[in-house]
Amino acid sequence: MKKFILIIITIIAAGFNIVMADGHDTHEDSLAYSWRILQPLGLRERAVIDTLLFNYHRTAVPSGYSPAFATTGNQASVGRNMIFADRAPMSEFFFRDAKQFWLPDVDKMRFYNTRIPMSVLGYNTGGGRELAQDWLKLIFSGNVNKRTQIGVNFSYPYSKGSYNYQAAKGMIWGLNASYMGDRYEFQGFFNAYNMLNKENGGITDDLYILDPAQLQGGVSSINPKSIPTNLTASHSRVAGKQLYLNNRYKVGYWHEEKDETDSVIAREYIPVSSFIWTLDYQTSRHHFTNSNSSEEQSFWTNHYLDSSATDDKTSYSSLRNTFGISLLEGFNKYAKAGLAAFVTHELRTFHQTPDTLALSGDDRPSGLTPYPFDARMKGKETQNLLYVGGQLVKQQGHLLNYEATVSFGVVGPAAGEIKADGNASTRIKFLGDTVSVKAYGHFSNTTAPYLMNNYISNHFAWANDFGKTRRVRFGGILNLPHTGTRVNVSAENIQNLIYFGPDMLPTQHGGSVQVVSLRVNQNFRWRAFNWENSLTYQKSSDEAVVPLPQFALYSNLYFYFRVAKVLQVQLGVDCDYYTRYHAPGYQPSTMAFYNQREIKCGNYPFMNAYANFKLSRARFFVLYSHFNQGLFGSNDYFSLPHYPLNPRRFQMGVVVDFVN
Repeated sequence: MKKFILIIITIIAAGFNIVMADGHDTHEDSLAYSWRILQPLGLRERAVIDTLLFNYHRTAVPSGYSPAFATTGNQASVGRNMIFADRAPMSEFFFRDAKQFWLPDVDKMRFYNTRIPMSVLGYNTGGGRELAQDWLKLIFSGNVNKRTQIGVNFSYPYSKGSYNYQAAKGMIWGLNASYMGDRYEFQGFFNAYNMLNKENGGITDDLYILDPAQLQGGVSSINPKSIPTNLTASHSRVAGKQLYLNNRYKVGYWHEEKDETDSVIAREYIPVSSFIWTLDYQTSRHHFTNSNSSEEQSFWTNHYLDSSATDDKTSYSSLRNTFGISLLEGFNKYAKAGLAAFVTHELRTFHQTPDTLALSGDDRPSGLTPYPFDARMKGKETQNLLYVGGQLVKQQGHLLNYEATVSFGVVGPAAGEIKADGNASTRIKFLGDTVSVKAYGHFSNTTAPYLMNNYISNHFAWANDFGKTRRVRFGGILNLPHTGTRVNVSAENIQNLIYFGPDMLPTQHGGSVQVVSLRVNQNFRWRAFNWENSLTYQKSSDEAVVPLPQFALYSNLYFYFRVAKVLQVQLGVDCDYYTRYHAPGYQPSTMAFYNQREIKCGNYPFMNAYANFKLSRARFFVLYSHFNQGLFGSNDYFSLPHYPLNPRRFQMGVVVDFVN
């Protein structure tokens, strides 16, 4: 059925290409643009509208988010970026962190302004009936008028996985709208997601991948679906929604231009200050189940609530209201920067798995692990937090731009918190080229997430009193477009870092750990030949606390050319590689990555052969992923202990940019 869907989409695309061959390309129109929201006051930053040909095939590679990506292997499943400079800190609801690459949030949200409505429909597919890996995507945006925009986004990934009990699927959808008037501006969205995946706990023996002949009496070939796994009846679900409404009312004056007869020929509203209100409401929930009683005993040590099955439920909600006032940049020649002050109130609520059993004595059911605390863990917790802060911004002009935001926690668990971020960028002429230079920095002193101090489930429970975590990070970026060079250098010091230790429980490092990073992007081009490279060096001062691959490389070798002046073709091979290190383990019941010192992963090139095409408004690809499996004498393609990456497979996909 999926092959027919792909064919239908391609036929429709071809029809639209013919009809619109002489039409105007909306995305090449200077009036069409996209933007994203900058927190906390809703400033807008221009973004690129994605109609590019290059590297579209990467959307079909589950490990393609990073040159060093730790994952259970399947599309729409969990993962962790092992490039430390790109890794977000632990969130208040840590279950989301493992799925963050699939989940929507404010930073990923894109708004579009186009004169003609835009619809982008995409479909990826691969594998056979037992290995199907599909992904349907839709983006729609249309302008009611030059000020008002509405949009819809939809994503449905579904993958059965290459190994047993590994299937994953999800549904992500949302609505968005914006209005940009002279006095009033609005931008908002509603997003919802529901992600479900089976948890197999990894394969029972790595030799099924490394050397199956040892386990099969000399037979070296093996069907991945026949490899036994540790779990067969476990599921994890992460679901949630977000409502974000940013409102800005601008106060200013009308500037009039008059001709020689003193007649008004043009009027422009010049805003001087603005009042901002942002509402941000989020909910998230995690649900883990296991219905196999024998695996309950063999895979987990502790059973606090039930010794034969697991039904863990944890939920979180956050209601944030931010009120701000700002003096706007550029309302006269002396206002070189915008200045704002704001106050944020947040109401957080946590619900955990209900625990009604007796803590000890004869009334406590037999077979359960002794309750680890003297008192019962609270099933519900409500927190009130208050922050005050300020922002200094210069976005106009090309010589020097900067942004600095600082906030202080004053009430509730946030008391004593500090968060400060800043960056400055400039452009200079150098040897006939325009070189961009950017410096950035971050300082924070933040309270431990509530669920790191208080948590109860069937297999894990903890009650901690962690102190604040302090982070200092600074770095710089140098970009030389003419030579295709980009250099990013950074250093970070983290004090009192919270992480999951080898016992799969959260722990806090008592000292400081430093991480230095150097990333060099270098692209080469000669006629049709192109070679893109991204090399990352990173070093952790304490590998037991922050384990990292020391080197990570993404290399992409391809030819780019046109056929009959209308069909664009990118034909090449790419590779992800990183050095061996103690990769994190993965615990299914908490969806947490934990540090371990027994097994190393890495030193394996994951290579893909591909062809990307673009014909008018249609982009499509064919991909033979992991084509080098077994070619270089090693099958050590694990990115997590006991979780192998997908074996070789053929995949394809198409995305069509419709003009409505």
